[in-house]
Amino acid sequence: MAEAQDYTYVGTRPVRPDGIEKVTGKANYGADESRPGLIHGVVVRSTHAHALIEDIDVSEALALDGVYSVVTAADFPARDKISPARKRMFENIIAGHKVVYHGQPLAAVAASSVALAQKAADLVKVTYKALPVVLDMRDAMAPDASVLHDDMFTQGLPETPDKPSNVVQKTAIRKGDIDEGFAEADIVIEREFVTPMVHQGYIEPHACTADVNTDGHTTLWCSSQGHFGIRDMAALSLGMDAGDIRVVPQEIGGGFGGKTVVYLEPLAIKLSAKAGRPVKMVMPRDEVFRATGPASGTINTVKIGAKKDGTIVAAYANLLYEAGAFPGSPLGAGAMCIFAPYDIPNILIEGTEVVVNKPRVAAYRAPGAPQSMFAGESVLDELAQTLDMDPIDLRLKNAATKGTHAAYGPRFKDIGLVECLQAAKAHPNYQRALEKNQGRGVAVGFWFNAGNNSSAEVHVAESGMIQIVEGSPDIGGSRAAMALMAAETMQVPYDRIRVRIGDTDSTGFCNTTGGSRTTFATGMAVINACEDVVVQLKERAAITWGIDADQVDWRDGQAFPKPGVNTEAEPLTLAKLARSFPKTGGPISARASLNAQGPGPSFAVNFCDVEVDRETGSTQVLSFTAIQDAGRAIHPDYVEGQMQGGAAQGIGWALNEEYLFDENGILENPGFLDYRIPVASDLPMIDTQIIEVHNDTHPYGVRGVGETPIIAPLAAVGNAVSRALGIRMSDLPLSPPKVLAIIDGQ
Repeated sequence: MAEAQDYTYVGTRPVRPDGIEKVTGKANYGADESRPGLIHGVVVRSTHAHALIEDIDVSEALALDGVYSVVTAADFPARDKISPARKRMFENIIAGHKVVYHGQPLAAVAASSVALAQKAADLVKVTYKALPVVLDMRDAMAPDASVLHDDMFTQGLPETPDKPSNVVQKTAIRKGDIDEGFAEADIVIEREFVTPMVHQGYIEPHACTADVNTDGHTTLWCSSQGHFGIRDMAALSLGMDAGDIRVVPQEIGGGFGGKTVVYLEPLAIKLSAKAGRPVKMVMPRDEVFRATGPASGTINTVKIGAKKDGTIVAAYANLLYEAGAFPGSPLGAGAMCIFAPYDIPNILIEGTEVVVNKPRVAAYRAPGAPQSMFAGESVLDELAQTLDMDPIDLRLKNAATKGTHAAYGPRFKDIGLVECLQAAKAHPNYQRALEKNQGRGVAVGFWFNAGNNSSAEVHVAESGMIQIVEGSPDIGGSRAAMALMAAETMQVPYDRIRVRIGDTDSTGFCNTTGGSRTTFATGMAVINACEDVVVQLKERAAITWGIDADQVDWRDGQAFPKPGVNTEAEPLTLAKLARSFPKTGGPISARASLNAQGPGPSFAVNFCDVEVDRETGSTQVLSFTAIQDAGRAIHPDYVEGQMQGGAAQGIGWALNEEYLFDENGILENPGFLDYRIPVASDLPMIDTQIIEVHNDTHPYGVRGVGETPIIAPLAAVGNAVSRALGIRMSDLPLSPPKVLAIIDGQ
């Protein structure tokens, strides 16, 4: 374990800079924008899950007094000359000749009020020719299945297919010889696991406001996880130059990966262009559930072989992921993660992605990994039971360490899995004795993390205050993290630093806030820009003292002559240097843009205790402990918050949450009343422990921490319930009716 370094600011817990505005209601979210002459837009959505569109008649809607504009697919660029992949992206924004899920947009209406716009939308007449609905992945793969896209051919096959299919792709990851591995095994366990389609459950619905000038230049205000990405996707769908769209980021009321996609934005821009007025659009809650991107449902089969001493010699997985109505499932990430925590010589992971008549999936915190690792970690737990081994000891015996070659490609550097496992075994919660009908489940989580492109600018104000402008929306405390890293780099007090999220016209490009990349990548850009500012400050001090810049030291936020140089000179504070800028060369600013490499993978160990009521099937989570390697926790409060939030979401996924469709593909629980996310009374106090194993590719050792916390809870809860009942649970969610049926069927 890397030796911890003492820092002045990094690792402290100051109040977040945006906290007061958010708790007092002053912060501006997606639906808060107001412009002169503002009108309101609503979407006309399909009432069928699979149908040809024979006609869309908007005449009655346009005739209504107070309606300013109506758009359909005919108002968007022609789709007959673009690639099938781009065409399908456009179809998810607004359907052309066919609908492939219930709630797919068909048209949009803008009027003087929301009520009037909805009335006009109800007057839009759509003529359909219904087609068979395909909701089950295995049905969708059948040779005689109704095909969603006649221009989609399965990728990844040895030969190019001559018939369209609902199978998007086949993929495989291999390491060693799987047949030889299983031949060496003394014990082999194989099981199938099912996880449902679930939603991220963010509190704030999708919302945006678009204002198109007469010259075509557009300003868009929206809540998203990446306004540069929103700009580029909107421009692509509209046939516009991205330089003609300015996106102003609003505060975000939750996203968890679900606000990385355009839904309303292109529609609002088109409505505004036709109406000559700014247009605001806000999704009702039922539309958020019906027509935005949930997480993939999966059917995953895992087979693991081990020696009698617990050494795992072979691991196989067959992963089946539903993409919803359009390709884009996180199958690849699920395959990368499933066996990554373990040093296994022989691995084969086969994956299949399938389209069905459900909304197209989107990212949900570590997209794809919770589903696959639920299956893998459940089989590991059963293996530990079969071998009569402590589940942590089994994982310690096979844990990946520095130098382990992961099946998906890399050879790990310093990683913290062993330290997390050891901390879990030593934790007081792990020592507690269990009572009747109680069970304890253990699981490991893994996420590879991301780097990618980031930019930042740092400006020194005349007062000596430091102003940072960067382009990563703050979805988990990144403003505070940027300020802490800047404070540490420049040795300037945290309260003298301000961080602003710039719009797409006022700061350099940043990839979307996702993949646990922001503190790592954008933080690195901030650090680089701060280092440049320090160099310039030393140069200004050198000018003041009449010495060379390499004769100046910078420490404690001040310039000092190096020992033996100009011993009569007084230290120059940042404030003094700033006041002298007009005489020493003008303002000081610096910017940095980079493609961050080496994000450093993250590991977590979760364990929880549950009690199952055998008369009702109800499960109570008694305690939950999350342990995770953060590299270096820049702001420990936010790291712990990420761990607790991921645990809460994972517990909900394991016990209650699922999309329920009727036979026609209509979602039956599109709201928080019927879609049951955990509330405070459902959860125990979630205990956390941060492990810090330095990631040497970042100046402060950072590893991304946002994704990993949601991966292990599904299996930790599932394993706990399995041990409480003495029955292996394999089909989520473990809701009371489902658990009771299994108990009664014993």
